[in-house]
Amino acid sequence: MEHIADGFKGERAIVLPYSIRNFQTNNELTKSLYITHIGYYPNAKNHFRKRSKGALEDILIYCEKGKGTITIGNEQFKLTENQILIIPANKPHSYESEASNPWSIYWIHFRGTKSSLYAPAAEKIITLNDVRISNRLDLFEEMYQNLEMGFYADNLEYSSICLKHFLSSIKYIDQFIRIKSINTSDLDTIPMSIIFMRDNLTNKLTLSQIAKHVGYSDSYFRNLFLEKTSFTPIEYLNKLKIQKSCSLLQFSNMKINEIAYYLGYYDPYHFSKSFSKEMEISPREYRKKYKN
Repeated sequence: MEHIADGFKGERAIVLPYSIRNFQTNNELTKSLYITHIGYYPNAKNHFRKRSKGALEDILIYCEKGKGTITIGNEQFKLTENQILIIPANKPHSYESEASNPWSIYWIHFRGTKSSLYAPAAEKIITLNDVRISNRLDLFEEMYQNLEMGFYADNLEYSSICLKHFLSSIKYIDQFIRIKSINTSDLDTIPMSIIFMRDNLTNKLTLSQIAKHVGYSDSYFRNLFLEKTSFTPIEYLNKLKIQKSCSLLQFSNMKINEIAYYLGYYDPYHFSKSFSKEMEISPREYRKKYKN
């Protein structure tokens, strides 16, 4: 069987010159992680590559379809559709497309002072059985097309940042998937509830009233709000009240006890205690410091 390293119909490949790699090594935005080679080989029949001393870079291979084999040292990996494997730098390896079902692969060579932190575990097959494969490939196109437009600093820096996102989408695959699985109505619920709180700062709102406004049970809404904001609804409401009180202290002539009752506090002492806890200064001190 004939073995070839490249030259496939429809292939795309960019190899960055060494002078550009030197620039990336010294650039503050790119030195932690940057691309040295990037490409796509469709229907790569007879594709074969062997590096007895390994490569200077980590190599990511994403199999879009078909099958192939990657050998790293003495270990062999069978790569198939929607699977990724990263070959570590300086490790002897070879890879080849399956004769009867040749692979189509996206590949990236990358380096950087922090490359080991961004890359998911090397020498481990990762299956991308998620709903955002097209989003990940959009990131690949962002990198490729920017580099294709020229090795200008902005293009190199932008591609480096995209690479970080690309690798993070693999390393943190659960987080990457979660965005598409979130109920869109849940996403709308938080801003709706906050607007309702803002419009009712002068009322003594309860958790039940806020939850009812957005159409959820008390417990579900409380847990959802806490997950998205790191605060309970009532804690967030109190923060909004303190925010409003700052404005009233600075720009109105209302007395402190009037502000307290206006914003629904039990008494001025309760208001002063809440304000001081949040702002690390008393209402009176705040007014003295910021009043025009």
